Amino acid sequence: MQTVENFVPITQAKSKLLDMVRSIHDRDDSFAITKNGVPEAVMISMKKFEGLLETIEILADQEAMIQLRDSMADVKRGRTVDADEVL
Repeated sequence: MQTVENFVPITQAKSKLLDMVRSIHDRDDSFAITKNGVPEAVMISMKKFEGLLETIEILADQEAMIQLRDSMADVKRGRTVDADEVL
């Protein structure tokens, strides 16, 4: 699981905003913006944000989750088929 490693006080975030955005773009970093030492907001890339939204959507789909659990159980039991057999 990926965690936020960069913490920036809100008083410094404004002056560091451009550098933070570049770091997010170039190194896929994320930042927690703190207020009085407590994380209040997180800055992540749009790609990562969209991935989180997609994950939430999948997790909220009960039918998709049932199918996923069934598939995971099949793999654990060795009930798999080679891709060549499917095509």
